[in-house]
Amino acid sequence: MIKIVSMHKTTLSLLCLLLMSCSSARVGVTEPEKTAAPFKDGKFDNIEPFSDKSFWQLMKWRFFVDRKPWPKEVETQTIIPPQRVEGDELKFTVLNHASILIQHKGLNILTDPHYSERCSPVSWAGPKRVRKPAVKFDDLPPIDVVLISHNHYDHLDVPTLKRLHEKFNPIILMGLKNHHILNEANISNWVELDWWQEYQVKDISFTFVPAQHWSARGLFDRFESLWGGFVFKSQSRSIYFAGDTGYGKFFKMIRDKLGSPDLSFIPIGAYEPRWFMKDSHLNPQDAVDAHHDLASKVSVGIHLETFQLTDEDYETPRKEFKKAWEKSNKENTFIPPEFGRLYDLKDF
Repeated sequence: MIKIVSMHKTTLSLLCLLLMSCSSARVGVTEPEKTAAPFKDGKFDNIEPFSDKSFWQLMKWRFFVDRKPWPKEVETQTIIPPQRVEGDELKFTVLNHASILIQHKGLNILTDPHYSERCSPVSWAGPKRVRKPAVKFDDLPPIDVVLISHNHYDHLDVPTLKRLHEKFNPIILMGLKNHHILNEANISNWVELDWWQEYQVKDISFTFVPAQHWSARGLFDRFESLWGGFVFKSQSRSIYFAGDTGYGKFFKMIRDKLGSPDLSFIPIGAYEPRWFMKDSHLNPQDAVDAHHDLASKVSVGIHLETFQLTDEDYETPRKEFKKAWEKSNKENTFIPPEFGRLYDLKDF
């Protein structure tokens, strides 16, 4: 009982902080005149809309579901990546969660970078990491481009973005109506993109693509900023980063519009209970289906073993992924990540 009461207090405290954190979210934010993403009455929507979960459904999940225990800390292999990878070579390192360092054509690209101890509006409460980043912040090579899939705290981490801005001043690409978060943190050099909108950085073009998800930094700004993934291409390679998403027909749309990726990063964790998570989070079987829809040549699982965000235990995503992959047609290659390993795409 003491544990349950403590959890109630922590959750209620976080809810109060969320209420406060969203009070300034709409200040100075202009409405887009026209968007490729569904947009009405100040809110974005998905290509295949789903019903938003109510506050009471959230409470039901948080207080009346058996959450599996996780380890408090997991040993992490760390590496020092190369400063640059030139030409057609493509190397990548999965740092943890949805943070990936991708090196190609002389550019260093970092997805949803997260170096804070917690994914939360505050530093003293909320989900705490069990795995440290596989590349220490001081060992990062010069970061040129940062990709932000959406504004949830486990993907848009303001303290990390401030550190990156101060040290490297990378260009930050993100969905529409997220700029106020960066402006309030005095972070400049950002670009907002609509779905299917392209932005060029040297030899690589970046296209913001649909995902099935949602956005919020507080309780009253849900769906007010745009979420998505990225397809980025050079003349020789195509890479897809899904961010965080549920399953939908948009995977085939991405393939039809932009071609099959040479390399994809697809979530395989944070998906239970399905009655609450199914619409906006892939489970391992969904991820395998997405891999086939994309006709991806090589896919890598992400979004696992870092923050306990949902009810499955630490080891379940890898186990369930293995089952789903074994019963599929195993077309091309799909692997769970080895954190802290420098992968070279030519080795697959």
